[in-house]
Amino acid sequence: MGDASLNDQLKRYFGFDSFRPLQKEIIRTALDGRDAFVLMPTGGGKSLCYQLPALMQEGLTIVVSPLIALMKDQVDGLQSAGAPATFLNSTLDAEESRSRLARLHRGEYRLLYIAPERLMLSGTLDMLESWKPECIAIDEAHCISEWGHDFRPEYRRLAELRDRFGKIPMMALTATATERVQADIVSHLRLDNPGRFVASFNRASLIYRVLPRQQPLRQVLSIINNNPGESGIVYCASRKGTEQLAGRLEENGIKAVAYHAGMDARKRARNQEAFIHDDVHVICATIAFGMGIDKPDVRFVIHHDLPKNIEGYYQETGRGGRDGLPAECVLLFNPSDVTKQTGF
Repeated sequence: MGDASLNDQLKRYFGFDSFRPLQKEIIRTALDGRDAFVLMPTGGGKSLCYQLPALMQEGLTIVVSPLIALMKDQVDGLQSAGAPATFLNSTLDAEESRSRLARLHRGEYRLLYIAPERLMLSGTLDMLESWKPECIAIDEAHCISEWGHDFRPEYRRLAELRDRFGKIPMMALTATATERVQADIVSHLRLDNPGRFVASFNRASLIYRVLPRQQPLRQVLSIINNNPGESGIVYCASRKGTEQLAGRLEENGIKAVAYHAGMDARKRARNQEAFIHDDVHVICATIAFGMGIDKPDVRFVIHHDLPKNIEGYYQETGRGGRDGLPAECVLLFNPSDVTKQTGF
């Protein structure tokens, strides 16, 4: 397929005039029916690498994602562009699930987003076989690796897809993977001589600063006030810390909410939606927040406490400036954090 045709499809579905680095090569690999391993920074355009080929082929592309909120965001965006996409996850009631399954049986969708634990149910796999998928894309593929910073046991079972679906091309995508994790992903998924694509991780729009943590509330407020009306994330080491900081920011006239894994799921989703839709400006979060969050205009990312490791730090700061405009990444450092993290 020629460049002009690919560019036409890009413009038609996504409104872009040109591809980002490596996207076109990855899409060609997918259209040729080959496996692919894609390592691309947060905000680098990974999702388009499987979305566009899916829309250019007749069959169904399965997108495995651990992120329920992201599924809805991506499917909403695709549907508004006229692309037939859907998702299956625990947020749907029984009637809506049945309706979507019926449409899948009739071949009405090109993309199906699904969580790994739902996909690997025997009943789902049986249905999937009858749908004859064209491609399986595994997003956040570093979750497969026990050597990764975000290992999820349910991801290990995805290796069974090779036994079940044989030669269906697979695409593994991640924004963060050491060489050891990369090798683990390729080996565990049994990718067959995959095209390997590693994009540049230099994000020139991100401005990094490390400050001694002395009066953290005042320091956080100073950064927020230097970005009036802009969106930002403040990462804290503990759940309690996120709630305390959000409360203190509210007391100082900042629209802020907390986010951590210990919150009621509905409240967590509400707070995330409020942040994404600019109803609040600041979200104070543990590392439970952020993987796959598609908000392009985050202007500052503050680490109130030392992150767990450099990989996680890169991933977390990478949520700033995804629109290509400058974003501030500030780490408030206290030597006692090192002792705390070593203890963990």
